[in-house]
Amino acid sequence: MAQDSSRPDFWDSRYQGHVTPWDAGTVPAQIGTYARTLGVGARVLIPGCGSGYEVAVFADAGLDVVALDFSEAAIERARAAVPRHADRFQLADVFAFDPGAGFDLVYERAFLCALPRRLWDACAERYATFVRPGKCLAGYWFFDDNDRGPPFGITRQRMNDLLGGAFECVEDAPVADSIPVFAGKERWQVWRRRNAA
Repeated sequence: MAQDSSRPDFWDSRYQGHVTPWDAGTVPAQIGTYARTLGVGARVLIPGCGSGYEVAVFADAGLDVVALDFSEAAIERARAAVPRHADRFQLADVFAFDPGAGFDLVYERAFLCALPRRLWDACAERYATFVRPGKCLAGYWFFDDNDRGPPFGITRQRMNDLLGGAFECVEDAPVADSIPVFAGKERWQVWRRRNAA
């Protein structure tokens, strides 16, 4: 299997080989509750959506959700897993995607930790481009000091360095229903985009 997680073939090989330990086959219970707080019609972006189960939760709450992945195999899996909302999935590279007018929410679940650490600054810059001022980047973050990955864990200081310039953390809580690979090291966080100066 390819070893560079910044390349689509890395993920294609894992989806095609059914080597997906990050795929819980469901979504965290908290997502449905959070989705209903956003208001009908809110624009949601899911970068690196993988199997995309969250798309159904957001779409069924009346939200305008777009889910991206640059792995063709992941997009095929997502469209099969969530056939009612197959049109919400786009084969696209997050680093080249045009966000248009921006989003009310960017939902994070194992996207940052899937990327090599050398891409984290660029990822944070994209998040700031995607999220409208006053709106949020929210989801689940993997906190660990592991050397190898993916998943590549992050420290609190590194997270603050990455996001603290453009965002303010307004919610931080432990996660009770993590999958085994993230258990005890995952936190739910909501980061609000600061208004432009």
